[in-house]
Amino acid sequence: MLLAVVSGFAAALFAPFIHRRLPRYSGWLFATLPAGLFVYFVSFSGRIAEAEPPRFAYTWLGSLGIDLTFHVDGLSLLFALLIAAIGALVIVYSGSYLAGHAEQGIFFSHMLAFMASMLGLVLADNAIVLFIFWELTSLSSYFLIGFDHRRAGARHAALQALLVTGLGGLALLAGLILMGSVFGTLEISQWMLTGDAIRFHVLYLPIVLLIAGAAFTKSAQIPFHFWLPNAMEAPAPVSTYLHSATMVKAGIYLLARLNPVLGDTVMWSALVTTFGAATMVTGAYLALVHVDLKRILAYTTISALGMMTMLLGIGTPIAIQACVVFLLAHALYKGALFLVAGAIDHATGVRDATRLGGLFGQMPVVAIAGLVAALSSAGVPPHLGFVGKELVYQALSEHLLNAILLGAMLLTSISFVAVAGVVGYRPFFEGMRDVAREPHPPGLSLCLGPALLAALGLIIGVAPGLVEHWLVAPAASAIGFQPVAVELALWHGFHYNLLLTLFAFATGMFVYSRWDGFRAVCTSLDASASFGPARGYDLLLTATSAAARATTRILQSGHLHFYLLTIVVTAIALIGGSLLTQHLPLGVSRWSDVRIHEFVLAVLVLAATVLVVRARKLITAVVSLGVVGYGVALFFLFFSAPDLAMTQFAIESLSVLLLVLVLFRLPEIERYSRTSERVRDAVPALIFGGLMTILVLTVTALSREARLAPFFAEHSYPDAKGMNVVNVILVDFRGLDTMGEITVLSIAAIGVFSLLKLFLKGKRESEGNP
Repeated sequence: MLLAVVSGFAAALFAPFIHRRLPRYSGWLFATLPAGLFVYFVSFSGRIAEAEPPRFAYTWLGSLGIDLTFHVDGLSLLFALLIAAIGALVIVYSGSYLAGHAEQGIFFSHMLAFMASMLGLVLADNAIVLFIFWELTSLSSYFLIGFDHRRAGARHAALQALLVTGLGGLALLAGLILMGSVFGTLEISQWMLTGDAIRFHVLYLPIVLLIAGAAFTKSAQIPFHFWLPNAMEAPAPVSTYLHSATMVKAGIYLLARLNPVLGDTVMWSALVTTFGAATMVTGAYLALVHVDLKRILAYTTISALGMMTMLLGIGTPIAIQACVVFLLAHALYKGALFLVAGAIDHATGVRDATRLGGLFGQMPVVAIAGLVAALSSAGVPPHLGFVGKELVYQALSEHLLNAILLGAMLLTSISFVAVAGVVGYRPFFEGMRDVAREPHPPGLSLCLGPALLAALGLIIGVAPGLVEHWLVAPAASAIGFQPVAVELALWHGFHYNLLLTLFAFATGMFVYSRWDGFRAVCTSLDASASFGPARGYDLLLTATSAAARATTRILQSGHLHFYLLTIVVTAIALIGGSLLTQHLPLGVSRWSDVRIHEFVLAVLVLAATVLVVRARKLITAVVSLGVVGYGVALFFLFFSAPDLAMTQFAIESLSVLLLVLVLFRLPEIERYSRTSERVRDAVPALIFGGLMTILVLTVTALSREARLAPFFAEHSYPDAKGMNVVNVILVDFRGLDTMGEITVLSIAAIGVFSLLKLFLKGKRESEGNP
């Protein structure tokens, strides 16, 4: 299992190299990985259908309670299959869609990394592991949305998506940590066994708000919905994979996964249902007022995500079934429609629905796939979308607020029918309109994805029993955490749900026929650009940038002595304030232990320090600085630290030598500061020195029983095979810190080397010797 999850990351590392060698076949080659993963995950369906979900555990950070644990149940299997199957089709599609692009290999790398991140997210059983993969999806989607990074619009959309979903990621981390503290474990499968423990806990409300905030930002629920349409700056394969089938459904997955723990309360139901219903209606309305095919599909995606959220908030068995079926149907038809929109854009250079028409002759396969997928989105039988919509109507009819929610669902269905006509019928079967270039027929790679996805939606709709027991029922059972009997059927006879479907279809066709006029009226009344959440985001980002600039002007003045003064004054305030509240002995009585040579050496170091500050000649300052260094080395030697003394002697000798060698290149010492400035700096320096003296006296007056020294003495040789305790601490016990120091020095050395090369190059060019 671990190999299956990380295989995408491994493939991402080699993707650019492989693409350079096989540019014409790289799309088909990379698609074999998700195709193989699809087959691998299908092999678990039998065990899951028999209620025997496998769990895989790998030791990672056991001392922190964080292990790489993965759990495959019905819910994670459904998502894993969608991620792998649609990923394979999208990667094949990308091979033709981005053919000839200079950075296509990098695109494949980002796409494979995103696929691996999504798989890790939906399979993770440890809360922290889930969070890590959650953030990896945000990071990889940032690169994919901003793939065309030369355009300002793409960069803005990528940053917006990263900031909004990143904010939700912080909320998720806080919520998961709180849940871990309540349950005493970070394993999600263990949470399911004691869900009642949290519903009556004092932390239940903040946990629900944090988890809901994370899910709402990721799945573009109102008021965070604005980032998803803007993300349509990404290429069509990205919009298909991230913004219809996978990433935006991560929030739905989170709500569904934690439903057995957090659900079944008035708070959960009211919050999730309300936001879901509001998002559903808002997205359905906004889809009718835009003309860009991808933005239209983005808003209908927002509406569909709201519908799924609403169903999870309702939480009844039939609502959960409806959510699972509609999630599957939406992934199939919306993935197909996004790929169709991309094929249209690729062939014509136009995505404006008002300028498209008559394309059936140039791309008949794409046209048929688009029409079939559009009919599924409109809820027309015999497609899977119809089966899902019927279940939604049935679930809403059982809810206490069925009148309000049924009305919202009816309005949404009307919008979906009208939008289906705009994106699935109008570009192909109405008269030819103005396009940027002569349309060309798409190749096999561009036709395969939409054709297969649309065909699957039709086939499963005709025979829903194909997924009834091995896919839908296990997923619904995992969400409800109890066995669910699922019976899907295309025909239930004549009943009021069918009447609602017929009414929505007829009304939606009427709206489609009057779409131009309807859109014109709605556009004239739209004030979201001035008062909507997107405007609020822009104002907040502008205010944050202004605050950062003001803070930088104050704190980042560019003067080193100001930085040191800030650090010293802050330390005085924090440490001194803490000492004032304590009653600690100073250890003055131990001053009698000071020997005469130690006292003389201390006076010598202090005098040399004063001389360094007051010196008027460079050579005097250097010699005085050497006296300070060598005096400290002698202190190390007197107090039984010969290794530190040797190091200090070596450093001081080298420093003094280097300073003496460059003295003749340095200007004479001049005083640039006024007397008041020197006094200003001297006062906190003296106070800080006195504070450090008090701290040393306090520490030496306390009990001399130590825990660290015996520990290192006892474990240095058995654990690290080293006799020198200090070296063992630096290399083994504190190895990461030492590695960080080495890294900093290496980076500094590279910087110095680069500056020297640039300097020498400029000097040669100025002398006429390039």
